[in-house]
Amino acid sequence: MHATIGAQPLTVPVLMSSTAVQTLPAALYRERETYQTERRAVFGHSWLFLGHESQLVGPGSYISLSFAGFPLFAVRGKDGVIRAFHNVCRHRAGPLVEDGAGSCGENIVCRYHGWRYALDGRLASARDFGPASDFDVRDYGLIALRCETWHGFLFANMDANAPSLEQTIAPLEREAGALGIERFVFKRFETHEIKCNWKTYVENYLEGYHIQDVHPGLNAAVDARRYEVNVAPPVIFHRAPPKGDATVAGLWAWLWPCLGVNVYTDGMMMERMSPVGHDRTRLDYLYFFPADLPTAEVERAIGSSAATTAEDIRITEAVQRNLDAGVYETGRLSPKHEGGVAWFQGRILEALDRA
Repeated sequence: MHATIGAQPLTVPVLMSSTAVQTLPAALYRERETYQTERRAVFGHSWLFLGHESQLVGPGSYISLSFAGFPLFAVRGKDGVIRAFHNVCRHRAGPLVEDGAGSCGENIVCRYHGWRYALDGRLASARDFGPASDFDVRDYGLIALRCETWHGFLFANMDANAPSLEQTIAPLEREAGALGIERFVFKRFETHEIKCNWKTYVENYLEGYHIQDVHPGLNAAVDARRYEVNVAPPVIFHRAPPKGDATVAGLWAWLWPCLGVNVYTDGMMMERMSPVGHDRTRLDYLYFFPADLPTAEVERAIGSSAATTAEDIRITEAVQRNLDAGVYETGRLSPKHEGGVAWFQGRILEALDRA
């Protein structure tokens, strides 16, 4: 886990059982073949968090990233509409925009052979291509993704038949919709690369069972014995009562397949946990705060987050080493503490079975 929420109960169903569930086999956390299957079966059909629309300040501005090996980007058009595409030229798969945030100006130009696309994805010209009677630029526009927003946050989906973002995120909207998150503005982006399978990190995020042993500072602030995990598919909510006058009020949630959404009285953090290979995970933090929050308060909040993250990275990398060792095969999940992990692992098995 990474953050905490306040002591107020959440109106979501609890997924619990009196029976300990067996874990996934350790091989699923170390096999390249499993990761290649997950890329398509999980990430190819899910809503993936890209960033915030405020990062796209004008026509031609974009944000770009590689998500589970899929190069994606979102760009604001001349009409003000934000669209998402694969960052892949239709000529010979050249890259279109650099990873990160920037501006491509009035056109999207392939960095390999200079094919030029309009901001809405239409192929405008194939530079110096030569005469070809069977070549029509209208047939070679960029490969588009579905792009939808939630309170200004941008999500893309490669599956044209997937349920809408509104339907998918409904459990989170019921809890976070009235918290006034629009008042927060984007302040900071931080990233970490972790030497573990993406599922190893996500599962750590989905339980508070480890707080007493891994997070001394957090354990001093919350009553980990009364930590609760509530599952409202595809969202998982957490809560832990504070100790004394510790300030931990807010909302902590996670959205399938790999997004933490943490809302507090004085800020918000979106935590994206995306695989960059079968044995590497990239952890991206996007921090949002009130525009007038003093810089010292911003730095204090980010510093506290960084301390907890460092503890999580140490333990998940150690767990991954043990999963890779071939000594451990399967274990059992606590019915009291690991209901969220059980739901996640079940969803992984469903995706692999469908594939």
